[in-house]
Amino acid sequence: MTTASTASACATTTTPATPPAVDSTKALARAFIERFDANDIPGAVALLSDDVRYWLAGKPAELPGIGLHDKAQIAKVFGRMDRRLEGGLRMKVLSIIAEGDTAAMEVQSHGLLKNGRHYDNEYHFRMRVRDGLICEVREYYDSLHVHTVWYLPEPAAA
Repeated sequence: MTTASTASACATTTTPATPPAVDSTKALARAFIERFDANDIPGAVALLSDDVRYWLAGKPAELPGIGLHDKAQIAKVFGRMDRRLEGGLRMKVLSIIAEGDTAAMEVQSHGLLKNGRHYDNEYHFRMRVRDGLICEVREYYDSLHVHTVWYLPEPAAA
């Protein structure tokens, strides 16, 4: 996990004369979720800019993988998740709004871990787009559910 500043990667570059059209911002954000839903993790990562700042909600000292990540780091997080799932993570966009280069989405997920646990979560994503790629993500979700499903030890057999 990186200790880089939480400053936006998008803000460090010059702003284009014309911000992306709202429809293209929505389409890119939706495509990211759709690639996850199709279990196309490399395809989802390909939609991230090389200098993306991807933030996962929570306290890094309390939950592995939480905090600010660069592109290589978040790809590893996604890969670790995918290896523990039976058939990937199903994700569905419930709603999406956008203004200029920023999209906000409500998303639901469902996945079955190889240990038999069910992962069903709700999310809010805020994404910023630059030059046709996602350059910033803030992902909010139920971190207690993440901890319970992904990290609690298996119950002892009786």
